Amino acid sequence: MTPAPQISVVINNYNYGRFLATAIDSALAQRGVRAEIIVVDDGSTDRSAEVIRGYGSRITPIFQPNMGQAAAINAGIARSHAPLIAFLDADDWWSPDKLSRVLAAHAAAPRAGLIYHRLQPSFSDGKHAFAPIPRSLCSGEMARHLLRSGGLWPFPMTSSLTVTRAAWSKAGDIPDGFRISADAWITGIVPFLGPVVALPDALGAYRIHNNAWYRARDDRDMLMRRVAHWQETVRVTNLALTALRLRGQVRLRDHFDHQVAVARLGHPDAPGPLRLLWLGLRNPGEPNLARRLRGTLRALIHLRRDRAQLAEVVRPS
Repeated sequence: MTPAPQISVVINNYNYGRFLATAIDSALAQRGVRAEIIVVDDGSTDRSAEVIRGYGSRITPIFQPNMGQAAAINAGIARSHAPLIAFLDADDWWSPDKLSRVLAAHAAAPRAGLIYHRLQPSFSDGKHAFAPIPRSLCSGEMARHLLRSGGLWPFPMTSSLTVTRAAWSKAGDIPDGFRISADAWITGIVPFLGPVVALPDALGAYRIHNNAWYRARDDRDMLMRRVAHWQETVRVTNLALTALRLRGQVRLRDHFDHQVAVARLGHPDAPGPLRLLWLGLRNPGEPNLARRLRGTLRALIHLRRDRAQLAEVVRPS
């Protein structure tokens, strides 16, 4: 009999056929671990299906109509079997020892519901774009911290996340509204269900390209998308906290990044510069004092620039 997998890998893909083989190869190349690889194609219209079928029985393929990232991940988990579930976006890749490091971390902290590590932002040629992310790491019990920060923390992205099946089963499937950035659900609710373990090394790469969320500098359209996303994340997180009978609710007024974004967008009820300065300096969403100060000053500079540009637009000729 084939030994049961120690960890399930769920790769979600939508029209990333040009990157997908790198992701799958990195999952298959993991050393010292029994892993099952499940690749969910969410209705791609490029050559993704051809790439997936080329791996034969080495992976478990799932093909479904386009329903969004949440539905793709949920479908992959429904077909998985292992007690640990690791996530990999189709445009990212892992180092060969990633899963063995995660298994060792779980063995050392069996109560943990979420294990994560840094990712190295990289261009498609493998060159590093900037320092590994997230810069600040958070471990241990996170619930009280998240209730103070509006759910904000230096959260890791999908390709660095591993959850226990017990935590996943308790939290439930990702809500359908997360057609993209489904990691916000995982990092938003699972830390309420058990301790978090952060591994300091970059055990994978986050590919820098023109994807749905990364911008070197946020424009107005991206700020609006982020605001809508944070609002939805807070809404469904609070629904889940209520359903799970957990104490407390997260509030957008405590979410520093949201408050900065609505101020930059000129919302009438947004905080002014002095209020943002106060919120930023005491922002529990960034545990590192130096980074908190830099982030606050950067936010105020962006706000001042945005207001100057708006004044220039509306100034009579």
